[in-house]
Amino acid sequence: MQIMVDLIHLDPNSVVPKYLQIIDAIVHHITIGNIKIGDKIPSINKLSQDIYLSRDTVERAYSVLKKRKVLVTVQGKGTYIVDTDSIAKPKVLFFVNKLSPYKTKIFNSFINKLGDNYKVDLHSYHSDESLFLELMEKYKSSYDYFVIAPHFRNKDLTHISTTEKVTKVINKIPKENLILLDNCDYDIQGDFNEVYQDFKKDIFSALEQAKGSLAKYNKLTIVYPRTSFYPYPKSILDGLQNYCIQNNFKFEIIEEVTDGTEVESKNLFITLEDNDLVKVVNKIRSSKYNLGKDVGVISYNDSPLKKLLGITVITANFESMGNQAANIILEQKKGKRKIPINIIKRESM
Repeated sequence: MQIMVDLIHLDPNSVVPKYLQIIDAIVHHITIGNIKIGDKIPSINKLSQDIYLSRDTVERAYSVLKKRKVLVTVQGKGTYIVDTDSIAKPKVLFFVNKLSPYKTKIFNSFINKLGDNYKVDLHSYHSDESLFLELMEKYKSSYDYFVIAPHFRNKDLTHISTTEKVTKVINKIPKENLILLDNCDYDIQGDFNEVYQDFKKDIFSALEQAKGSLAKYNKLTIVYPRTSFYPYPKSILDGLQNYCIQNNFKFEIIEEVTDGTEVESKNLFITLEDNDLVKVVNKIRSSKYNLGKDVGVISYNDSPLKKLLGITVITANFESMGNQAANIILEQKKGKRKIPINIIKRESM
Protein backbone atom coordinates (compact mmCIF):
# COMPACT_ATOMS: atom_id res chain seq x y z
CA MET A 1 0.00 0.00 0.00
CA GLN A 2 2.93 2.33 0.67
CA ILE A 3 4.04 1.82 -2.94
CA MET A 4 0.73 3.18 -4.19
CA VAL A 5 1.00 6.21 -1.91
CA ASP A 6 4.42 6.93 -3.40
CA LEU A 7 2.90 6.86 -6.91
CA ILE A 8 0.36 9.60 -6.22
CA HIS A 9 2.01 12.95 -6.89
CA LEU A 10 -0.25 15.98 -6.60
CA ASP A 11 0.48 19.32 -8.24
CA PRO A 12 -0.57 22.10 -5.83
CA ASN A 13 -0.41 24.67 -8.68
CA SER A 14 -2.63 22.72 -11.09
CA VAL A 15 -6.13 23.94 -11.97
CA VAL A 16 -7.21 20.28 -11.91
CA PRO A 17 -9.03 19.54 -8.62
CA LYS A 18 -7.14 17.31 -6.19
CA TYR A 19 -9.71 14.52 -6.30
CA LEU A 20 -9.32 14.32 -10.10
CA GLN A 21 -5.54 14.22 -9.73
CA ILE A 22 -5.93 11.19 -7.43
CA ILE A 23 -8.22 9.49 -9.96
CA ASP A 24 -5.87 10.21 -12.87
CA ALA A 25 -2.85 8.92 -10.92
CA ILE A 26 -4.50 5.63 -9.91
CA VAL A 27 -5.89 4.93 -13.39
CA HIS A 28 -2.55 5.83 -15.02
CA HIS A 29 -0.55 3.48 -12.83
CA ILE A 30 -3.05 0.66 -13.33
CA THR A 31 -2.71 1.15 -17.08
CA ILE A 32 1.11 0.96 -17.06
CA GLY A 33 1.18 -1.93 -14.59
CA ASN A 34 2.52 -0.25 -11.44
CA ILE A 35 -0.74 -1.05 -9.65
CA LYS A 36 -2.08 -4.54 -10.27
CA ILE A 37 -5.58 -5.92 -10.46
CA GLY A 38 -6.45 -7.28 -7.02
CA ASP A 39 -4.10 -4.95 -5.14
CA LYS A 40 -5.43 -3.64 -1.86
CA ILE A 41 -5.28 0.13 -1.59
CA PRO A 42 -5.13 2.38 1.49
CA SER A 43 -8.32 3.27 3.29
CA ILE A 44 -9.75 6.75 2.84
CA ASN A 45 -8.44 7.82 6.25
CA LYS A 46 -4.98 6.36 5.64
CA LEU A 47 -4.52 7.93 2.20
CA SER A 48 -5.80 11.32 3.36
CA GLN A 49 -3.19 11.29 6.16
CA ASP A 50 -0.35 10.10 3.91
CA ILE A 51 -0.88 12.70 1.15
CA TYR A 52 -2.04 15.51 3.47
CA LEU A 53 -5.50 15.99 2.01
CA SER A 54 -8.92 16.20 3.58
CA ARG A 55 -10.89 13.00 4.01
CA ASP A 56 -13.69 14.45 1.83
CA THR A 57 -11.31 14.91 -1.11
CA VAL A 58 -10.07 11.30 -1.01
CA GLU A 59 -13.58 9.99 -0.42
CA ARG A 60 -14.80 11.88 -3.51
CA ALA A 61 -12.02 10.33 -5.63
CA TYR A 62 -12.78 6.82 -4.35
CA SER A 63 -16.50 7.34 -4.97
CA VAL A 64 -15.87 8.19 -8.64
CA LEU A 65 -13.57 5.19 -9.06
CA LYS A 66 -16.18 2.89 -7.51
CA LYS A 67 -18.85 4.18 -9.90
CA ARG A 68 -16.43 3.56 -12.75
CA LYS A 69 -15.95 0.03 -11.34
CA VAL A 70 -12.22 0.55 -10.82
CA LEU A 71 -12.52 -0.01 -7.04
CA VAL A 72 -14.60 -2.31 -4.88
CA THR A 73 -14.88 -2.31 -1.10
CA VAL A 74 -15.21 -5.68 0.68
CA GLN A 75 -16.85 -5.40 4.09
CA GLY A 76 -14.31 -5.97 6.85
CA LYS A 77 -11.38 -6.49 4.47
CA GLY A 78 -10.73 -3.24 2.61
CA THR A 79 -10.77 -1.65 -0.83
CA TYR A 80 -9.30 -3.36 -3.89
CA ILE A 81 -8.51 -2.73 -7.54
CA VAL A 82 -10.89 -4.82 -9.67
CA ASP A 83 -10.63 -6.31 -13.14
CA THR A 84 -12.77 -4.30 -15.60
CA ASP A 85 -12.50 -3.20 -19.21
CA SER A 86 -13.53 0.33 -18.27
CA ILE A 87 -10.50 1.04 -16.04
CA ALA A 88 -8.53 2.95 -18.63
CA LYS A 89 -11.53 4.48 -20.40
CA PRO A 90 -12.48 8.01 -19.34
CA LYS A 91 -16.26 8.51 -19.31
CA VAL A 92 -18.04 11.26 -21.22
CA LEU A 93 -21.61 12.44 -20.63
CA PHE A 94 -23.06 13.80 -23.88
CA PHE A 95 -26.03 15.77 -22.59
CA VAL A 96 -28.47 17.33 -25.08
CA ASN A 97 -31.86 18.99 -24.92
CA LYS A 98 -33.46 16.64 -27.46
CA LEU A 99 -32.59 13.59 -29.54
CA SER A 100 -33.22 15.26 -32.89
CA PRO A 101 -31.66 13.98 -36.15
CA TYR A 102 -29.21 16.88 -35.99
CA LYS A 103 -28.11 16.22 -32.41
CA THR A 104 -27.76 12.55 -33.31
CA LYS A 105 -25.54 13.53 -36.24
CA ILE A 106 -23.33 15.58 -33.89
CA PHE A 107 -23.17 12.68 -31.43
CA ASN A 108 -22.26 10.11 -34.08
CA SER A 109 -19.41 12.22 -35.45
CA PHE A 110 -18.27 12.88 -31.86
CA ILE A 111 -18.00 9.21 -30.90
CA ASN A 112 -16.46 8.23 -34.24
CA LYS A 113 -13.76 10.87 -33.84
CA LEU A 114 -13.18 10.06 -30.16
CA GLY A 115 -12.62 6.37 -30.86
CA ASP A 116 -12.73 3.30 -28.62
CA ASN A 117 -10.59 4.63 -25.78
CA TYR A 118 -13.51 6.59 -24.28
CA LYS A 119 -16.89 5.50 -22.95
CA VAL A 120 -19.59 7.93 -24.05
CA ASP A 121 -23.18 7.97 -22.76
CA LEU A 122 -25.92 9.95 -24.52
CA HIS A 123 -28.73 11.44 -22.41
CA SER A 124 -31.47 13.98 -23.07
CA TYR A 125 -33.02 16.34 -20.53
CA HIS A 126 -35.82 17.33 -22.95
CA SER A 127 -35.27 21.09 -22.47
CA ASP A 128 -36.53 20.67 -18.89
CA GLU A 129 -34.71 22.42 -16.06
CA SER A 130 -35.86 20.03 -13.33
CA LEU A 131 -34.81 16.95 -15.27
CA PHE A 132 -31.44 18.51 -16.10
CA LEU A 133 -30.76 19.28 -12.42
CA GLU A 134 -31.91 15.82 -11.32
CA LEU A 135 -29.68 14.02 -13.82
CA MET A 136 -26.67 16.25 -13.15
CA GLU A 137 -26.97 15.52 -9.43
CA LYS A 138 -27.09 11.82 -10.26
CA TYR A 139 -24.18 11.84 -12.72
CA LYS A 140 -21.90 14.62 -11.45
CA SER A 141 -19.34 12.21 -9.95
CA SER A 142 -19.65 9.49 -12.59
CA TYR A 143 -18.03 11.19 -15.59
CA ASP A 144 -14.68 12.68 -16.52
CA TYR A 145 -16.06 15.01 -19.22
CA PHE A 146 -19.39 16.76 -19.71
CA VAL A 147 -20.54 17.83 -23.18
CA ILE A 148 -23.67 19.94 -22.67
CA ALA A 149 -25.97 21.60 -25.22
CA PRO A 150 -27.87 24.22 -23.18
CA HIS A 151 -31.39 24.84 -24.51
CA PHE A 152 -34.31 25.13 -22.06
CA ARG A 153 -37.95 26.15 -22.10
CA ASN A 154 -39.62 28.67 -19.86
CA LYS A 155 -42.97 28.07 -18.21
CA ASP A 156 -44.59 29.81 -21.19
CA LEU A 157 -42.83 27.31 -23.53
CA THR A 158 -40.46 29.92 -24.98
CA HIS A 159 -36.72 29.35 -25.30
CA ILE A 160 -34.12 30.24 -22.69
CA SER A 161 -30.45 29.27 -22.90
CA THR A 162 -29.98 28.62 -19.19
CA THR A 163 -31.60 29.32 -15.85
CA GLU A 164 -30.02 30.55 -12.63
CA LYS A 165 -30.03 27.03 -11.18
CA VAL A 166 -28.62 25.47 -14.34
CA THR A 167 -25.85 28.06 -14.53
CA LYS A 168 -24.92 27.40 -10.90
CA VAL A 169 -24.59 23.64 -11.57
CA ILE A 170 -22.57 24.10 -14.77
CA ASN A 171 -20.23 26.55 -13.04
CA LYS A 172 -19.31 23.81 -10.55
CA ILE A 173 -17.96 21.54 -13.30
CA PRO A 174 -14.15 21.86 -13.64
CA LYS A 175 -13.67 23.94 -16.79
CA GLU A 176 -11.11 21.55 -18.27
CA ASN A 177 -13.80 18.83 -18.13
CA LEU A 178 -16.59 20.93 -19.67
CA ILE A 179 -17.55 21.48 -23.32
CA LEU A 180 -20.58 23.66 -24.07
CA LEU A 181 -22.14 22.74 -27.39
CA ASP A 182 -24.28 24.44 -30.05
CA ASN A 183 -25.52 27.49 -28.14
CA CYS A 184 -23.43 30.51 -27.08
CA ASP A 185 -25.91 32.70 -25.21
CA TYR A 186 -25.25 32.04 -21.52
CA ASP A 187 -23.43 33.41 -18.49
CA ILE A 188 -20.94 30.69 -17.62
CA GLN A 189 -17.85 31.73 -15.65
CA GLY A 190 -14.23 30.93 -16.38
CA ASP A 191 -12.18 29.69 -19.31
CA PHE A 192 -14.38 26.86 -20.57
CA ASN A 193 -14.41 24.94 -23.86
CA GLU A 194 -17.06 25.74 -26.40
CA VAL A 195 -18.15 24.55 -29.86
CA TYR A 196 -20.99 26.78 -30.92
CA GLN A 197 -23.19 28.44 -33.52
CA ASP A 198 -23.81 32.19 -33.50
CA PHE A 199 -27.40 32.00 -34.70
CA LYS A 200 -28.11 35.72 -34.99
CA LYS A 201 -24.97 36.80 -36.86
CA ASP A 202 -24.50 33.73 -39.03
CA ILE A 203 -28.11 33.50 -40.23
CA PHE A 204 -27.82 37.13 -41.30
CA SER A 205 -24.58 36.28 -43.13
CA ALA A 206 -26.13 33.21 -44.75
CA LEU A 207 -28.92 35.31 -46.26
CA GLU A 208 -26.33 37.82 -47.44
CA GLN A 209 -24.71 34.97 -49.38
CA ALA A 210 -27.99 34.45 -51.24
CA LYS A 211 -28.79 38.12 -51.80
CA GLY A 212 -28.88 37.76 -55.58
CA SER A 213 -31.33 34.87 -55.47
CA LEU A 214 -33.50 36.65 -52.90
CA ALA A 215 -33.92 39.67 -55.16
CA LYS A 216 -36.71 38.05 -57.19
CA TYR A 217 -38.95 37.85 -54.11
CA ASN A 218 -41.06 40.71 -52.71
CA LYS A 219 -41.93 39.25 -49.31
CA LEU A 220 -40.38 36.88 -46.79
CA THR A 221 -42.67 34.82 -44.54
CA ILE A 222 -40.87 33.51 -41.47
CA VAL A 223 -42.55 30.48 -39.88
CA TYR A 224 -41.24 30.66 -36.32
CA PRO A 225 -43.03 28.71 -33.55
CA ARG A 226 -42.63 31.02 -30.55
CA THR A 227 -43.75 28.32 -28.13
CA SER A 228 -42.87 24.64 -28.26
CA PHE A 229 -41.94 21.69 -26.08
CA TYR A 230 -38.52 22.04 -27.70
CA PRO A 231 -38.42 25.79 -28.40
CA TYR A 232 -36.02 27.44 -30.85
CA PRO A 233 -33.61 30.20 -29.79
CA LYS A 234 -35.06 33.65 -30.44
CA SER A 235 -31.67 34.65 -31.88
CA ILE A 236 -32.64 32.66 -35.00
CA LEU A 237 -35.65 34.94 -35.48
CA ASP A 238 -33.53 38.00 -34.65
CA GLY A 239 -31.06 37.15 -37.41
CA LEU A 240 -33.85 36.74 -39.97
CA GLN A 241 -35.57 39.95 -38.91
CA ASN A 242 -32.34 41.96 -38.93
CA TYR A 243 -31.62 40.91 -42.50
CA CYS A 244 -35.10 41.97 -43.66
CA ILE A 245 -34.95 45.31 -41.83
CA GLN A 246 -31.47 46.24 -43.01
CA ASN A 247 -32.29 45.29 -46.61
CA ASN A 248 -35.77 46.89 -46.68
CA PHE A 249 -37.28 43.47 -47.29
CA LYS A 250 -41.00 43.16 -46.55
CA PHE A 251 -41.62 40.34 -44.08
CA GLU A 252 -44.17 38.75 -41.78
CA ILE A 253 -43.85 36.27 -38.92
CA ILE A 254 -46.32 33.43 -38.47
CA GLU A 255 -46.19 30.67 -35.85
CA GLU A 256 -47.27 27.81 -38.10
CA VAL A 257 -48.56 26.99 -41.56
CA THR A 258 -52.33 26.51 -41.39
CA ASP A 259 -55.16 25.98 -43.85
CA GLY A 260 -55.59 29.74 -43.90
CA THR A 261 -51.96 30.51 -44.79
CA GLU A 262 -51.94 32.16 -48.21
CA VAL A 263 -49.43 31.35 -50.94
CA GLU A 264 -48.73 34.34 -53.19
CA SER A 265 -46.43 34.96 -56.11
CA LYS A 266 -42.99 36.38 -55.24
CA ASN A 267 -43.30 35.11 -51.67
CA LEU A 268 -40.42 33.28 -49.94
CA PHE A 269 -41.11 31.03 -46.93
CA ILE A 270 -38.49 30.20 -44.29
CA THR A 271 -39.49 27.25 -42.09
CA LEU A 272 -37.86 25.86 -38.95
CA GLU A 273 -40.09 22.83 -38.31
CA ASP A 274 -40.14 20.02 -40.87
CA ASN A 275 -43.90 19.74 -40.38
CA ASP A 276 -44.34 23.33 -41.59
CA LEU A 277 -42.00 22.65 -44.51
CA VAL A 278 -44.21 19.77 -45.67
CA LYS A 279 -47.36 21.90 -45.32
CA VAL A 280 -46.02 24.85 -47.29
CA VAL A 281 -44.60 22.66 -50.08
CA ASN A 282 -47.95 20.89 -50.39
CA LYS A 283 -49.73 24.26 -50.55
CA ILE A 284 -47.44 25.47 -53.34
CA ARG A 285 -47.83 22.24 -55.34
CA SER A 286 -51.63 22.41 -55.10
CA SER A 287 -51.62 26.07 -56.24
CA LYS A 288 -51.04 27.62 -59.67
CA TYR A 289 -47.49 28.59 -58.70
CA ASN A 290 -44.19 26.78 -59.28
CA LEU A 291 -41.84 26.00 -56.39
CA GLY A 292 -38.55 27.83 -56.82
CA LYS A 293 -39.82 30.07 -59.61
CA ASP A 294 -42.94 31.84 -58.33
CA VAL A 295 -42.74 30.91 -54.64
CA GLY A 296 -39.56 30.05 -52.77
CA VAL A 297 -38.83 27.91 -49.71
CA ILE A 298 -35.84 27.82 -47.38
CA SER A 299 -35.70 25.27 -44.56
CA TYR A 300 -33.62 25.33 -41.38
CA ASN A 301 -31.06 22.51 -40.92
CA ASP A 302 -30.13 20.15 -43.74
CA SER A 303 -31.07 16.48 -44.10
CA PRO A 304 -30.70 13.81 -46.81
CA LEU A 305 -34.42 14.11 -47.61
CA LYS A 306 -34.22 17.89 -48.10
CA LYS A 307 -31.26 17.36 -50.43
CA LEU A 308 -33.23 14.76 -52.40
CA LEU A 309 -36.25 17.07 -52.69
CA GLY A 310 -34.13 20.06 -53.74
CA ILE A 311 -34.94 22.19 -50.68
CA THR A 312 -32.65 25.15 -50.03
CA VAL A 313 -31.37 25.12 -46.45
CA ILE A 314 -29.70 27.33 -43.87
CA THR A 315 -27.54 24.93 -41.89
CA ALA A 316 -24.44 24.30 -39.85
CA ASN A 317 -22.02 21.44 -40.44
CA PHE A 318 -23.08 19.08 -37.66
CA GLU A 319 -20.36 16.53 -38.39
CA SER A 320 -17.77 19.27 -37.92
CA MET A 321 -19.37 20.27 -34.61
CA GLY A 322 -19.02 16.73 -33.27
CA ASN A 323 -15.46 16.41 -34.57
CA GLN A 324 -14.39 19.71 -33.00
CA ALA A 325 -15.85 18.74 -29.61
CA ALA A 326 -13.98 15.42 -29.73
CA ASN A 327 -10.74 17.16 -30.70
CA ILE A 328 -10.88 19.30 -27.55
CA ILE A 329 -10.76 16.11 -25.48
CA LEU A 330 -8.25 14.29 -27.69
CA GLU A 331 -5.83 17.23 -27.98
CA GLN A 332 -6.36 18.44 -24.38
CA LYS A 333 -6.38 22.03 -25.68
CA LYS A 334 -8.88 24.52 -24.34
CA GLY A 335 -10.67 26.62 -26.89
CA LYS A 336 -13.81 28.21 -28.29
CA ARG A 337 -14.57 26.93 -31.76
CA LYS A 338 -17.27 28.55 -33.88
CA ILE A 339 -19.13 26.45 -36.43
CA PRO A 340 -20.39 28.72 -39.26
CA ILE A 341 -23.95 28.63 -40.56
CA ASN A 342 -24.22 28.65 -44.35
CA ILE A 343 -26.89 28.53 -47.01
CA ILE A 344 -27.03 25.65 -49.51
CA LYS A 345 -28.97 26.83 -52.57
CA ARG A 346 -31.14 24.26 -54.33
CA GLU A 347 -34.17 24.20 -56.66
CA SER A 348 -36.70 25.46 -54.08
CA MET A 349 -35.18 28.94 -54.30
